[in-house]
Amino acid sequence: MNDMINRIDRAIEMSAAVVAGIPADRMTAPTPCVDWDVREVLNHLVGGMNIFAAQLRGVEPGREHHDDWLGAAPHAAYAAAAVVDMAAWHRSDALERTVRLGFGEVPGPMAAVIHLTEVLVHGIDLAVATGQESLLDQQLCAEMLAIMRNMGMDNFRGPGMFGPELPAVADAPAHRQLSAYLGRSF
Repeated sequence: MNDMINRIDRAIEMSAAVVAGIPADRMTAPTPCVDWDVREVLNHLVGGMNIFAAQLRGVEPGREHHDDWLGAAPHAAYAAAAVVDMAAWHRSDALERTVRLGFGEVPGPMAAVIHLTEVLVHGIDLAVATGQESLLDQQLCAEMLAIMRNMGMDNFRGPGMFGPELPAVADAPAHRQLSAYLGRSF
């Protein structure tokens, strides 16, 4: 599972580069995440990172996922969340913890896969929405696609999670193949 923690680190770092490049005037731009603009996706991402980190530390996050986690400084909010999130995943007991999510409790190893998916996919959403696809870690996207195909996604396809798989061009970059697999089009 150390590979999974390393992948989470890579996703957080990749997304950090994307977030750092988001200009203030793009915060209201549409994203591949239907009904959410850039700020809403970023807020969801930062909230999720803080909530996972709190759960892994065994404390309450103090706010709900839909609350405003960005305030007046979205870039700084992401940077702060990245620090606490990475530290929480590097705790010696992180994968032994149970994490409470909106649909129930999951063991640490499954929570790690879910969190990696969240950080990576929303990083992709932000990159696509702000014209920064060149910053995406194509190897990590290919690894995540292989993990998801191996797991099977039927239980996760539905309202609020992932849509039906869409066709992708065979030689498309890995992030576009992953997005299509998860039902995102752009």
